[in-house]
Amino acid sequence: MKVAVVCNSDHTGVINHFGAPCPEKYARTAIQSTVQALEAAGHEVLLCEADKNVLANLEEFMPADAAGRPTGIVFNMAYGIQGQARYTHLPAVLEMAGVPYTGSTPLGHALALDKVITKKLMADAGVPTPRYRVMRCGSESPDGLRFPLVVKPRQESTSFGLQLVHDPGQLAVAVEAVRASYQQDALVEEYIEGREICVGLLGNETLQFLPFVEHEFGATAVRMLTWEAKTGKLAADVRKICPAPVGEALASWLRAISEATFRACWCRDYARVDIRIDVNGAPYVLEINSMASLGSTGSFVLAATAAGYSLDELVNRILDIAHSRYFGGPAPRRLDETYIPPEPQHVQSDRHLHEAAAGEARSPVLSHRNAL
Repeated sequence: MKVAVVCNSDHTGVINHFGAPCPEKYARTAIQSTVQALEAAGHEVLLCEADKNVLANLEEFMPADAAGRPTGIVFNMAYGIQGQARYTHLPAVLEMAGVPYTGSTPLGHALALDKVITKKLMADAGVPTPRYRVMRCGSESPDGLRFPLVVKPRQESTSFGLQLVHDPGQLAVAVEAVRASYQQDALVEEYIEGREICVGLLGNETLQFLPFVEHEFGATAVRMLTWEAKTGKLAADVRKICPAPVGEALASWLRAISEATFRACWCRDYARVDIRIDVNGAPYVLEINSMASLGSTGSFVLAATAAGYSLDELVNRILDIAHSRYFGGPAPRRLDETYIPPEPQHVQSDRHLHEAAAGEARSPVLSHRNAL
């Protein structure tokens, strides 16, 4: 079938340069690997930009059939160009145009990208998360939070702006730096000393939990996965262990709080949950990434590899999960077949999934806590 891989590599395709620019983009190698994986599975693939021309390009590549139904699907790799809630931009445009796509909805991306809203939803679901407050300027008080504290922009990813501070003076400087660099409030939360575990998830109604990835920080002075550590500047000080050595009781708890977070934030198809485990063995969810990186060195791909997926298989698994959510089955792969899309099913199944999860999220999390 026809699959359009849509990304943001060129930020010039806008009417105006206005609003906070997106500091994040997929590496060209990751985008090309995704295209090649889909082509190897027999799909006809278009690579295009998620900019002001995207709908015209998609309509030309995969126009509706005679009945007005879609003849293709978008593989979403678009982080956005500028402005607020940038992960939501392409999904919102595709929703308006009636184009199926992989990954979370605008709502899911917006909830997951706003770390404060994520924390409120986690708390409602009974998911443990570090104590926090929102600070709008450096002169504000942390209101009883215990140092050291982690400071980060409220609505960023990839550890942009992440800092660890040990006293009120450092806190004030860090909050002002967030305001100056990212034009947004700072999320300030208590630092959890201990292990850091990533939990990858695949699926929707039924979730597959990928093997846990642990970040071992070695001799690094800051025991956090900072932007420098993710991008290689301090990578030598951080080792990824997969599968992470975790006992079954704790593993069961990690899966429960990861699923509860996934459901509470209305994520779809795939995501990665980042968790800290304190010195007493208690886990705290830090955040959820609704667009986990498909870069070959990332934690999500490492976990999928440990689960037995090649990168090609992982890409096509995500596509099949999304296609099944919309149409009830995996994407057809042979180009010599005429693609006749079945009737969409996603509206009812999405609503049922999340309404059911909303009523069930609290009990499994608390029961696992009590079992330890």
